[in-house]
Amino acid sequence: MNVQTFPRPPRLDKISRHLRITYKDVEIAETSDAYWVLETHHPPTYYLPPSSIRTPLEPTSRSSWCEWKGAATYYSIALPDGTVSNRIWSYDSPSAGFEPIRGYLSFYAGPWDCFVDGERVEPQPGDFYGGWVTSEIEGIVKGKTGNLDPVV
Repeated sequence: MNVQTFPRPPRLDKISRHLRITYKDVEIAETSDAYWVLETHHPPTYYLPPSSIRTPLEPTSRSSWCEWKGAATYYSIALPDGTVSNRIWSYDSPSAGFEPIRGYLSFYAGPWDCFVDGERVEPQPGDFYGGWVTSEIEGIVKGKTGNLDPVV
């Protein structure tokens, strides 16, 4: 897969890849029934169904806006050694074309461990985007300085 060839606007696809999220031997989520969003110069962002989440989530006051998907809601999660906030998000009223991910949840790749088909992922550089980088990703990956990255 070559991130340089991902279309813009983003493409939403149903996938059957095995996704797993753990934190210190605690399973947070697991599914083979998810979506990914593919966008130019970005690794995939995965959206998991609410039924795959094994740990309760609480909405936070944070929100953000995506030009493609609309308004995002963020969540906190209680982990064995404390609460982590604003590292999980969803679109409760997504924009046209992204309705299938309504209520689905996406996770930044940390502080927990995220896996795609058994491979541990690396987070997309920076803390602006939530893509998961695996060994199949090639080319330029945007994100180290958020929207300030050079256009390539």
